[in-house]
Amino acid sequence: MEDFNLITPTLLFSAVSLIMLAYTNRFLFYAQLVRSLKEKFDSGEGPAKVTEAQIRNLRIRLRLTRNMQFFGVGSLLICTLTMFLIFIGLRPWAIVAFGVALILFIISLALSVWEITLSTKALNIHLQGLGYR
Repeated sequence: MEDFNLITPTLLFSAVSLIMLAYTNRFLFYAQLVRSLKEKFDSGEGPAKVTEAQIRNLRIRLRLTRNMQFFGVGSLLICTLTMFLIFIGLRPWAIVAFGVALILFIISLALSVWEITLSTKALNIHLQGLGYR
């Protein structure tokens, strides 16, 4: 921990910022997909089996994306707090805060892997609806 200075949390700050951009893009895609499914339902097509399976999958993925963003923002916030603690000379507290920021980022990434797995399942459901197994 000899080399722990303002540069250390800045590296995590950059990584979290980039991953949050990816999470936001994913969320915007889901919002567009939900609107598309709503239009399809409102037009009288009704919920086919594939659509019902997609909606169930989408609800889970939306919750995961929300939680990914929550933990990512938490990591970013605590990373900023870490830099402030270093700035005011509270290095031991900064080290603890940085550890918490890392844990939150790890949780966010783990949720992202889970969400990617569910997204793959959603694509497979869609392919089954097209008659491919």
